[in-house]
Amino acid sequence: MEAPKPPFPTSSSDFYAYLLQTSLKSKDPFAGKLIHARIIKAGLHLGVFLMNNLMTFYAKSGFVSDAHRVFDEMNVRTIFSWNTILSAYAKQGRFDKAHRVFEEIPDRDSVSWTTMIVGYNQMGRFENAIQMFLEMVGSRVALTQYTITNVLASCAAVEALDIGREVHSFVVKLGLSSCIPVVNSLLNMYVKCGDPVTAKVVFDMMRLKNTSSWNVMISLHMKSGRVDLALAQFEQMEVRDIVSWNSMIAGCNQHGFDLEALEIFSNLLKNSSLRPDKFTLASALSACANLEKLDPGEQIHGYIIRTEFGTSGAVGNALISMYAKSGGVEIARKIVEQSGFSDLDIIAFTSLLDGYVKLGNMNPARKIFDSLRDRDVVAWTAMIVGYVQNGLNNDALKLFRSMITEGPKPNSHTLAAMLSVSSSLASLYHGKQIHASSIRTWEVLSVSVSNALITMYAKSGSLNNAKQVFNLVRQNRDTVSWTSMIIALAQHGHGEEAIELFEQMLAYGMKPDHITYVGVLSACTHVGLVEQGQRYYNLMQDVHKIEPTLSHYACMIDLFGRAGLLQEAHDFIRSMPIEPDVISWGSLLSSCKVHKNVELAKIAAERLLLIEPDNSGAYSALANLYSACRRWEDAAKIRKSMKDRGVKKDQGFSWLQIQNKVHVFGVEDGLHPQKDAIYGMMEKIWKEIKKMGFIPDTESVLHDLEPEVKEQILRHHSEKLAIAFGLISTPEKTTLRIMKNLRVCNDCHSAIKFISKLVGREIIVRDSTRFHHFKDGSCSCQDYCGCCSLLGIVSPASSGIGGKAFMLLRLAIGKAQAFDMRKTAPLKASEQCYSESRRCPLHSTFKAWKQHGRLPWKRLEGQLSVSLSWELRYHHISTCRWSRQNDLSR
Repeated sequence: MEAPKPPFPTSSSDFYAYLLQTSLKSKDPFAGKLIHARIIKAGLHLGVFLMNNLMTFYAKSGFVSDAHRVFDEMNVRTIFSWNTILSAYAKQGRFDKAHRVFEEIPDRDSVSWTTMIVGYNQMGRFENAIQMFLEMVGSRVALTQYTITNVLASCAAVEALDIGREVHSFVVKLGLSSCIPVVNSLLNMYVKCGDPVTAKVVFDMMRLKNTSSWNVMISLHMKSGRVDLALAQFEQMEVRDIVSWNSMIAGCNQHGFDLEALEIFSNLLKNSSLRPDKFTLASALSACANLEKLDPGEQIHGYIIRTEFGTSGAVGNALISMYAKSGGVEIARKIVEQSGFSDLDIIAFTSLLDGYVKLGNMNPARKIFDSLRDRDVVAWTAMIVGYVQNGLNNDALKLFRSMITEGPKPNSHTLAAMLSVSSSLASLYHGKQIHASSIRTWEVLSVSVSNALITMYAKSGSLNNAKQVFNLVRQNRDTVSWTSMIIALAQHGHGEEAIELFEQMLAYGMKPDHITYVGVLSACTHVGLVEQGQRYYNLMQDVHKIEPTLSHYACMIDLFGRAGLLQEAHDFIRSMPIEPDVISWGSLLSSCKVHKNVELAKIAAERLLLIEPDNSGAYSALANLYSACRRWEDAAKIRKSMKDRGVKKDQGFSWLQIQNKVHVFGVEDGLHPQKDAIYGMMEKIWKEIKKMGFIPDTESVLHDLEPEVKEQILRHHSEKLAIAFGLISTPEKTTLRIMKNLRVCNDCHSAIKFISKLVGREIIVRDSTRFHHFKDGSCSCQDYCGCCSLLGIVSPASSGIGGKAFMLLRLAIGKAQAFDMRKTAPLKASEQCYSESRRCPLHSTFKAWKQHGRLPWKRLEGQLSVSLSWELRYHHISTCRWSRQNDLSR
């Protein structure tokens, strides 16, 4: 191309310098490189003036390496040469190189120092900029206006008020008090550093004020929340720029004056020749979002479309937030799809995420999260909470791990959400790690974290740790704290303690909520306090004016059912003002199964299946009840019906965590790599506990099989295999924590009591309804639960009596104990048991019990009368009075 001609005749160096400047303006780096080649050919590459121009061209074009190469080839360098290469590195944020150049400059001037200060300031390294300024002052280098304005900007950014005041003294000494840019920088510094008094003094002393000066004062008033003063200042302005309008609209929006913000925005459109910019529109849309008003938001959106403003950046984010918060989530989704995710900010993301969480669709939310460039703690927490709220605990856990390694430090909300995950997974290992993290960051002092810790420890089987956390937050307890601890105690079989804590809560003047009452009623259920449970149920409605929910109704049904008051439970269901749900009928069905009430069980199962036709639990419970009553044909019909309908029974499995690894076991599981050692340990345990007096409860195997086969099945139940694995994998005296997805069966409950005595360990089993703490041969549930023997087997194996005799007696004694636990026990409780055997084994059974001092009624109060029938002959067995104070030998 033909080179443009200079405006006047010059030397060759001036001519090439002019060409370089022209190439720089036209942003044509290729032309600049051609000029460089021509300079070399012309032998002009040794001239300082031309090389400085060439270096400037490369530096401003972004070719810093080429600029440095020119710099290195220069035989003679001026301070301009040094400052040019220094500025190139500083503007790119390459401060390692910039420092090296800065240290090598033989005679630094104010430009050299200011270049470093400006570079640090532009890169957000404000402390470094201030430190560089202090060193510049110490070197007695002359300060310039540009130096002052930049260091004041750094002081404002980090609120370094003391340094800012020192800079103010230099402004006075240098006579820059009348320089508007410098004084505006001073005003901005005092405003952002929280010194409004000095800011007003500076403003009042200004002889000349420009629009920026007024804008700073408006910002000052808005920062202190004085919207009225800001409005008065705004009205005094003769000339307003878009920053003035934006300050007013954004300030009103930020301080809750959203209607006023929209009114000012309307005045801007009507009475000003200025056009709104992205900040104006974003603030106005934010006001619409806060007010959840879709109509004005849609009008602003229409203005954006008409003016072809575009929806990228802040405007797009504000639009998305406005629609998401105002009921237009689908429109927000479309905007995101059209504009992409790259510019989405945290406010828009969390607004959208909230909408997706409500829809239960997390995949789009995760795509948006992954595309965010600047993910702060709010974004991470919002995504984690979204997973937790949708039950995606493993996804939440994985994301939290990523946050620890590559994200920001978790806050109290993040930790509370992750403790919720640990609670759901019953992972004590992860819960303790999060607890340690909360201690290191002092987030443990947060009530939300403390409450989550109580729940986590309780659900992980560590009740003592839950109590410790509860005691530590003595001064900051809220209703959730008390409720969490009450529910924890109830789940762990400490019903009386839970009730005492509830009474303390009332005494402290804390008002219980509906969840608190679910915990209290559950506590009464687990220990059989029927009358007390009824009293609390009435207290909830009459005193605290809490309307019962399905959860409260289910607790009452369970309370009656576990105590054997099946008719009362059925009557309660029929009296409910709302339609009973699956849990209500399921609770009654479970109680009917325990107490072998076939007719009522059929009613409960039918009603349950009407609500949920594919509920496998209803079929299984009814089939098991028929099997327990030896109605094999009826049981077979139920199971056939399940098969015909394609209903699959829930598979029972147990698991435990050892060294941060979860081991899962099914019934007769043969997949574990240590199966031989596990089965060997179980065989050894089985022999030892039988010597101690354990009799396998073959009635728990609800199939018509030979006794030996039933015993083998019982020996390999999932929880027993998990315990065997725990014993061979952990040191002695270590507490074993077993989780099970279904209820613990009668046989396992009795066996684990013996195992805890045999191995001298505490074994904690969490089944689908509660925790069982087995220790020293007893269980925390006091054998009062609908899933296990109310009594347990206590007869010695040396008596030579088979398990059938004891099973025949169990129902009667168990029922007597159930009445006794209600504190309203009649003096007599009787039950008829039937056997096909012609020979009654109970006389020798009682003899063996007395001989070995193991009377099964040792915990009861009252008198037991049992009627048993073999063929047509009745045997009436009565005991003398007993009491809880009696020891085993009595």
